[in-house]
Amino acid sequence: MSEGRHTARLVLQGHIIDSMMLPQVMDLIMDLGGNFTVEELRVGQHKTDPSICRMEVYAETAELLDRIVQRARALGATAEHEQPVRVDKVAHEGVFPEGFYSTSNLPTEVLVDSRWIPVENIEMDAAIAVDRKAGRAWCIVFQDAKPGMEVVIGHQGVRVTPLERSRQTEIFSFMGSEVSAEKPKKVLIAGIAHEMRHVREAGGRILVVAGPAVVHTGAGVYLSRLIELGFVQVLFAGNALAVHDVESALFGTALGVNIESGLAIEHGHEHHMRAINRVRSAGGLRQMVERGELRSGVMKSAIEHDVEIVLAGSVRDDGPLPDVITEMVEAQRQMRIALRGVRIALMLSTMLHSIATGNMLPAGVRTVCVDINPAVVTKLADRGSWQSIGLVTDVESFLRELALVMETGRHG
Repeated sequence: MSEGRHTARLVLQGHIIDSMMLPQVMDLIMDLGGNFTVEELRVGQHKTDPSICRMEVYAETAELLDRIVQRARALGATAEHEQPVRVDKVAHEGVFPEGFYSTSNLPTEVLVDSRWIPVENIEMDAAIAVDRKAGRAWCIVFQDAKPGMEVVIGHQGVRVTPLERSRQTEIFSFMGSEVSAEKPKKVLIAGIAHEMRHVREAGGRILVVAGPAVVHTGAGVYLSRLIELGFVQVLFAGNALAVHDVESALFGTALGVNIESGLAIEHGHEHHMRAINRVRSAGGLRQMVERGELRSGVMKSAIEHDVEIVLAGSVRDDGPLPDVITEMVEAQRQMRIALRGVRIALMLSTMLHSIATGNMLPAGVRTVCVDINPAVVTKLADRGSWQSIGLVTDVESFLRELALVMETGRHG
């Protein structure tokens, strides 16, 4: 290919074909207006063998070359002779140094003192702190930045590892992140159930992010059953899910509508406020359960089965319940703590809580996004071709089928 005036040598290694790293880097270079020459390409002969590609990249200007190299790094490429990571110190609390490296959610390493160190607790849109003496690197958000802390700047000495496409015939590889209302839902749900069993057998944790529609549609009983069967270890929600769940347990209604008949009850619009008052009177949801005042529902099941619960508030909340975290940064902190060890996340009919959760998850965590609104599912499922499933469907039918499969042990 024709040679420009500025060149750089890139190395791609690992499962560069299964992860689509190689064709993505080639497309990137050409799309940005550069050229490349492949100098070496060795493809692993067995599925466990890594592959390696060395290429020379050409660009007409130094600025274009720098842009190509930076974008290629984000896809997993490294420089042939990688230089150690560069750092700068935090000068002001809560402020990263100018030019800080902004993370993706892919597995990331930094080169410190001739050694590649994995970045702990990786999540997108954060920075990387480094402790040279301890040989550690970890993600930090703005609130974690303290004066004197060393933070990675620039792209030098940083490498990411794209996710590998599974070679197994499993449901996440089969369906990918394509969103459609036409998917074979029973097959999908059976595959999701199989993945959930596998996660639990391996000691991983399952997260459910749930909106109030779970209660409104009558699906709360099925979520409670999944909790009782041991397939939910973490529950994220807002004030509304908990309030309407308690209202349902106390009065049989959600927002004043009878859950079984679907009919509005006289003075039923007051029920959610009366439910809030009962919880506040008891001192909280756990106290209400311990007193025997809350005898059914998602929150009762979650409390009795030691599910880690984080209820994050919003400006529109009634009450809110004493259990709801009303300070946003503290709610984020509690969510990050609870996410450790989570291997699969079910995001059920709640756009904002699901987006917040998705932003905190490493790319390797499988996500299942369920909503009746296709636009919401598309937004939530866009987390990588082989790690997400998007289902446009009623959350009640999804949870009913999932609970049935889990209870009967069917594999589909």
